[in-house]
Amino acid sequence: MPEPIPFRSAQPRGTDASPSVGAPETPGRWAGRTLPATRLETHYGDRVVRCYAERPRSVWAMFAEALGARPEAQALVVGESRWTYAEAAGRIRALAAGLAGRGIRGGDRVVLFLSNRPEFYFAYFACQYLGAIAVPVSTREQRAGVDYVLGQCGASAIIHDEHLSVQVPDRPDVLRVWCPSAATGGAANEAPAADAVPIATLVEDAGAAPEPAGVDEEDTATLLYTSGTTGKPKGAMLTHLGIVHSSMNLRACLELDQDTRSMLAVPASHVTGLVAIITTTVHCGGAVVMMPEFKAADFLALAARERITFTVLVPAMYTLCLMQPDFDRHDLSAWRIGAYGGAPMAVATIDELARRLPGMRLANAYGATETTSPTTVMPPEATRGHADSVGLVVPNGAVAVFDDEGREVAPGETGELWISGPMVVRGYWENPEADAREFSGGWWHSGDLGSVDAEGFVRVFDRKKDMINRGGYKIFSVEVENRLLARPGVVEAAVIGAPCPVLGERVHAFVVCADPALDGAALRAWCAEALADYKVPETVRFSAEPLPRNPNGKVLKRLLRERLLAELDAGPKGD
Repeated sequence: MPEPIPFRSAQPRGTDASPSVGAPETPGRWAGRTLPATRLETHYGDRVVRCYAERPRSVWAMFAEALGARPEAQALVVGESRWTYAEAAGRIRALAAGLAGRGIRGGDRVVLFLSNRPEFYFAYFACQYLGAIAVPVSTREQRAGVDYVLGQCGASAIIHDEHLSVQVPDRPDVLRVWCPSAATGGAANEAPAADAVPIATLVEDAGAAPEPAGVDEEDTATLLYTSGTTGKPKGAMLTHLGIVHSSMNLRACLELDQDTRSMLAVPASHVTGLVAIITTTVHCGGAVVMMPEFKAADFLALAARERITFTVLVPAMYTLCLMQPDFDRHDLSAWRIGAYGGAPMAVATIDELARRLPGMRLANAYGATETTSPTTVMPPEATRGHADSVGLVVPNGAVAVFDDEGREVAPGETGELWISGPMVVRGYWENPEADAREFSGGWWHSGDLGSVDAEGFVRVFDRKKDMINRGGYKIFSVEVENRLLARPGVVEAAVIGAPCPVLGERVHAFVVCADPALDGAALRAWCAEALADYKVPETVRFSAEPLPRNPNGKVLKRLLRERLLAELDAGPKGD
């Protein structure tokens, strides 16, 4: 078992630095890693954060550096198609020229309503080339949601899959560019609007590409709309500064290099796919191997064929891979780093992966759209010994734990996690009310309940609004979920509070399992062996379908609550 990594605090303490200043010096936190030099800098007016002293000054600069250093290296693989950095740059410049020819300029917002396909990659970097703001939107979004995003950010253009045409509203002031659905295997459910431009025509009609736009690193590079459970989504402003730092953090913490071959099996439109995979891999000068959608059997075959070295998945994806009967017949020896997030991973799964893939190291990570992907990363060598933790704070970040009165709590105590650093977004697009509510002195209030121990390992217990109150006893759902997931045969588990007129709430579990013999009584007995009696699920619902998740892999408990209430209204059923 590896020794714990020496680290005393997740945020600065003492007289030489205070939480408002940012992260402490990095060597004690990430001893043994080769880290770029850091220094304190002021950004966004009054924020003081620790930054890498030498860094690319924009997202396009990261691509340009990879292009200059490795023009003939593979940059992108989709199906049987492959592009070197030089070839990808040609596609990007051509698309940038086409958009510029239609009036797109620096600062304009361009919505990318695209699936995992090469056009997403080219369009995203074309926006960065022009200094435009890319606005990726999940392909699961419906027409009303797309319309809201177009209006709220004042979009000048939208690039979309042909088969998503029906979900694109008519806005005469918005340039519509569509991509043939053959690339994703989809079928059009409505022909593109008459004024929509095929992407091939856009490129063919273009003149010469302009010079790359000059941008300030505090400028917004990307708008990502958060999937809030109440109210309208908020457009988080990811800056060049934040994306560059997150990409550098992942490269340093996971020791990625130019030989990195990353599998993009999560949506490119989400912060995990966009930053943790695409921009991080570009910063390394490596190759992105893109899957249209995750299917365990296809993932294993593709990972073996393309000699994948790195990816980020949710724990359930690893479990589904292990359940494939031909798992051991795939040569996955190149797979070096398997990052995961969005949910805890059962120790049994960690051990099984270590047994069957001895050359692959697991690394938990925790972050959000507002933190431009990772806030914490687990050093792979510490994963097994700290399976209940999401890792250490990234080298230039800071996490502080506050009570409801806004006072920092002692190490190991529970409170709301506040996050600071150069990767934290500057705020929300034209939403000063949300900025005032969710930021204090440059610290973002995560809404997550957690703790930081004396060694600096961060734990996340629950969303503040998701904590279960059973007759005055506070229950963190993650503790119960971890126990359920440790039971062989359980693939997914989510715990919520079921309404109770006497106790307020009772513990209810939704479970997806591969063992048909498992029932509610067996799972309750399993939980009772390790948990206090009041934490044991009193009711269990089994599902044959995967639990609903957002693009980041987090279970949508709001939908589960709605499902449970509907079932309760319909009468008793299940365990």
